[in-house]
Amino acid sequence: MNQSGAEFRYLKAPARAGAASLDPEVVRARVATMLSKIESGGIDAIRRYASELDGYTADSFRVPRPAIEAARGAIDPGVLAHLELSIERVRGFAELQLGSVADVEREIAPGLVVGHRHVPVQRVGAYLPAGHRPLMASALMTVLVPKTAGVERVIACTPPQAGGAGHPAMLYTADRCGAASIFTLGGVQAVAAMAFGLEGEAPVDMIVGAGNSYVTEAKRQLFGRVGIDLLAGPSEITVIADDAADPELVAADLLAQAEHGPGSPAVLICLSAEFGERAVAEVQRQLAELPEGNAAHRAWADVGAVILAGDREEAAQIADEIAPEHLEVHAADPDWWLHRLRNYGSLFLGALTTVAFSDKGTTGTNHVLPTGRAARYSGGLSALRFLKTLTYQRVDDPAASLPLAEAVAAISAAEDLPAHGASATRRLPRTMSGARRTS
Repeated sequence: MNQSGAEFRYLKAPARAGAASLDPEVVRARVATMLSKIESGGIDAIRRYASELDGYTADSFRVPRPAIEAARGAIDPGVLAHLELSIERVRGFAELQLGSVADVEREIAPGLVVGHRHVPVQRVGAYLPAGHRPLMASALMTVLVPKTAGVERVIACTPPQAGGAGHPAMLYTADRCGAASIFTLGGVQAVAAMAFGLEGEAPVDMIVGAGNSYVTEAKRQLFGRVGIDLLAGPSEITVIADDAADPELVAADLLAQAEHGPGSPAVLICLSAEFGERAVAEVQRQLAELPEGNAAHRAWADVGAVILAGDREEAAQIADEIAPEHLEVHAADPDWWLHRLRNYGSLFLGALTTVAFSDKGTTGTNHVLPTGRAARYSGGLSALRFLKTLTYQRVDDPAASLPLAEAVAAISAAEDLPAHGASATRRLPRTMSGARRTS
């Protein structure tokens, strides 16, 4: 039985349930202590944690302009050209999303006008993880997208590298995507600095971007004080494959996501045991080609799975139960799957489509997506997440107040809220006299 309570027929079951490698209570307590000390101690506390945890000390954490400009020269020109393609695609998709919403206004009753406006948040903080590898596309998703949505100011934090400023690739992409300021800060201290304010920067309104367990916990504890995108866990992939699928491509896509980390689940849902066995053999063959230290080895052994479904409807039901971050379909009739599947972070239809295309920004869709079955109730980060839908109402005709006041007075009396009723009925003498003057 899996975490959703559903019974699956496993051809390969995960060796463990994907439990966190760190004790959640230890993480929670540590983060709470750090946030408290940083809020009270300010920049001095940030400096202590930066030195203790990252071995980085500086008079200012703000990356100076010459360092940002020098970062471009450290990146292969060919990579820069390909990155421009991703920037164009991500901006284009964000603009497409923005075009799907509109401000509205309507007179829903004589003299009563209602509407809403979409207004961008003002300040966003983007956390750009680097870890062992600089994931350049993360800046596209968390800096470029809010800027395209109209956010006035986006600041970015990225961890130091080898005791120096952030990785050149992260500095360059953050700047290219429109970050107003970039800071060499990682971990909880970076999230706290953006939430509380840093070196003349006002506290942000929203913090976005993935990170390790401590960064995720810091976002969780700060939610309410600031908005957040989502609480992301290890990267996930589920692949649905019928018997006509190519086992080589299926295996390659499973391993591509498994190499994100040892806790990254890679799940295959197949329609026959014969195909499942072929896919498992292909995974083992491709694993042998990867370096021994590649995280995919442990991820596949510990949390990888192959599940047998009787038909495509059962396969869709299983996928909806898993509610994965990434869902690939290597099966006939892609339109059927598109309209049937409902729980996923992002959907990749057809054998020619791989999650890696989105990971690096080349399809334009956002790769900050819900994990841990959160796709049951939430979508991923998008341009729309940076917009506030603000409603308004206006009474233009004095006569329109009468039915409104009568209804409010009656409801308020039933609820024993006399001040509410009075707020409505005190307007009636004014509205009636106004109505008489205009008659």
